[in-house]
Parts: sequence; structure tokens; C-alpha cells
Amino acid sequence: MEKMWAGRFSKTLDKTADDFNSSISFDKKMYRQDITGSMAHAAMLGAKNIIGADEADTIIAELEKILSDIENGNIEIDENCEDIHMFVEKVLTDRIGDLGKKLHTARSRNDQVALDLRMYLRDQIDRITELLKELVTVITDKADEHKATIMPGYTHLQRAQPITFGHHLMAYAMMFLRDIDRLADAKKRTNVCPIGSCALAGTTYDTDRIFEAEKLGFSAVCLNSMDGVSDRDFCVEFLSCASLIMVHLSRFSEEIILWSSWEFKFIELDDAFTTGSSIMPQKKNPDMAELSRGKSGRVFGDLMTMLTVLKGLPLAYNKDMQEDKEAVFDACDTVKMCLEVFTPMLQSAKACEENMKKAASGGFICATDLADYLVRKGLPFRTAYKIVGGAVGKCIAEGKTLETLPLEEYKKLSEVFESDLYEAIDLSACVEKRISLGGTSPASVSMQVDFAKNELKKY
Repeated sequence: MEKMWAGRFSKTLDKTADDFNSSISFDKKMYRQDITGSMAHAAMLGAKNIIGADEADTIIAELEKILSDIENGNIEIDENCEDIHMFVEKVLTDRIGDLGKKLHTARSRNDQVALDLRMYLRDQIDRITELLKELVTVITDKADEHKATIMPGYTHLQRAQPITFGHHLMAYAMMFLRDIDRLADAKKRTNVCPIGSCALAGTTYDTDRIFEAEKLGFSAVCLNSMDGVSDRDFCVEFLSCASLIMVHLSRFSEEIILWSSWEFKFIELDDAFTTGSSIMPQKKNPDMAELSRGKSGRVFGDLMTMLTVLKGLPLAYNKDMQEDKEAVFDACDTVKMCLEVFTPMLQSAKACEENMKKAASGGFICATDLADYLVRKGLPFRTAYKIVGGAVGKCIAEGKTLETLPLEEYKKLSEVFESDLYEAIDLSACVEKRISLGGTSPASVSMQVDFAKNELKKY
């Protein structure tokens, strides 16, 4: 197949070099954006009388047919073409003759591919945002259901203080809300139109870049043509956002894996989101959570790929930039895939409330509340801390808990102790008393749930 740029060359491209150079095997993902962008470009050319208005109408009508034919399976994308731009142009020219060759007036593949990628990523950001909103909705619903379900909170993976399951879940809701906000901010810089920058220096034609940008839903145009074709900051920014989403999914997955183990047994994953063993019939493996955790590495790698591609590039366009798309495409697909399985996995998981409460009853996790009890009786916190440490040591030595240590033993440590100390270290009381903003009390969790639901309405 003759290349569109063949006029300058006396030899055909080596087959191995041709395959190495080709990008259609992956940039064909952008066929819709490429055709939609071409329709807007034809409309601009017609509006500015760079081509005839009737010619523009003919090109647009045929492009609409090509788009429909691809989506209906009436034509297949020919991977012998160098890229998706050349494929669309070839089909158009085959159908309407030399008129199809006028479409490329006042543009280059350099600004065309930048346009396609921005449009593609803009669509992907919208889809990922919707998936994140669905996940936050599931989290908030489950948190509201379990706003009073007591479980141990951990630091250093050691039981630390009593919290509620709803409070723990809402920590992840806050992370994913930040992810949604980051994506919305990244979309602002993605939604800037490069078309009309041409190869790097603009064009001699009297084009209307704003007309074309508005027709494609962009909020602004790139104001420097060299930057327009060479900028991939928006890819880096998206990949950074995607990496943080995967960090949050990975952390959540790690906890789900721990919680669903026999050692914790805080949750029971639905059979539909677990697998078995080929040799051990008792096994119920949290593979979906493990894969979500593992796939984070792919997205981190995509970010590093993009940063490495860009770090030494002179202006303006360089063929290295062809490497942007596979990294972006992979990150988009990976994040979407993980969210699409993670959300129903979490929604169908059941909390084992009795196991959570039993775990919260051990490990002396009401020790801080006991110290606060002494502070309210007038002791300095550091003094109270030392006294309670002594009580914990006595319990360990005698095989008791803070709840079962007799009052007379407490009296040996401090005369300040009275029988009301047992009310102070009741688990339910411990969580209900944490009334500070953002704390673990059921009332606070309800406030967090309401906040998250209101935040979702902004996007």
C-alpha cells in the first residue's frame, strides 16, 4: 500500500521498519474521535471558504457513513494502514475520490493525533469518574448501614482503638472523592484543543480554531502551536491520577484480603467474586481483590513510561510520542476493569459483626479511654497514661482484660478509680464518645456519609 507521504521517497519502506513504525494496531481505538474531529475540521474548512460548503457537506456525510459502517461491522479497520488517520482518509478517498484529499487541508497528523488523544482521554475521564461515583455510593450505603458496627482500629497492624466499620469504610470514600476531584481538575487541562497547530508552526490558511474547538466541546484552544503538538502533560497528569486511584484500590484490596481471611473473618466475600483451589477443596480465595492490588503495578509503569518518553524530547513533535497511547490506553482499561469488578465485590460482601466486636474486645483497645477517664477525674494525661499502662501489664500477667480486672486491683494503682470506670471502657460508649469532627461516633459517620453524597452531586 502506497504511503500518503511517498512522494519524497524513491524506495518503499522496509517491511520490518514499516511494522515497527505502524501504530494502527493500538491507535485504532480512537477511530470515533478521529472521524468526529475530521467532521468538525471539514465544517470549519467549509465555513471559512477554504473548501466549498457543498464539498464540506459531502465529506461530513461520508465520514458519518464511515463511522456507522465501522460501528456496525460493515467495514474492518485495515491494519496495513500506518495509523487510524491514514485509514480514515484512505476509505474516504476511495469513496468520494479526490474530494477526500481536501480534508487534510490546514492540519497535520501532529495536531490530529493530539486532538484524538485529548478527545479520547476526555471521554475516558468521564467514564472513570462515573465508576468512582458508583463505588463511593456503595461505600457510603454500606458505611451508613454499619455506622454503629464496632470493630478494632489498627496502627502498625496492632489493635489500637475501637472504631466503627462505617468509619473505616468512609476513610476510603474520602480517598475516592479526592480521586474524582483530581480527575475533574485534570480534565480542565485535557479539554484544550490543539487542532490548527498543524505540524508545529500553524498554517497560512485563514482558519477558525475556536469554531472547530467549540464544535468538538473544548473549552479553550492551545495558544502556542509548538506546545499544541508536543504537549503530553495532560497524559502525565491523568496517569498520575490513575496511579493514585490504583493506590487506593490496592490499599482497600489489602484490607479486604486480610478481613476475609480466617485469622480475621471480619467479612465474607460473595461466591461470585471469589475462586477456589485446584487441590484444596476448602479454599475460598479473594482473587478479585488480589488482582486489583496487583494491577496497580501496571498503571504505575504506565506513568513511568510516559515520564520517560517525554523527559529528553526537544520540541516539537517526535516519533517517540507514539508511545504515549499504549500507556494511556492500558491505564484507562486497567482502572476501569478494576473498578467494574471491585464495586460489586464490595457491595455483595457481608460484614461479620460478631467477629468484629469480639476482636475489638481484646487487645486492651479501650486503654486510651481509660486514661481519658482519669484525666476527667483531674489527673494529668501523662500520669494517667502511666497508671493505665500498669493496669494493662497487670491484666497480661494475670490473664485478665481491662473489663474484668476487679475494682480493688484498680484501686491499688490509683484511688481515683471508681466503679464508673467500667462504663467508660464499654465499647459502645467508647465509640459514641468520640464526638470530634471526623471521629468514629455513629453521629459523625452519618455526617461523613451526608458530606460524601453531597460531594457526588457536584460531578
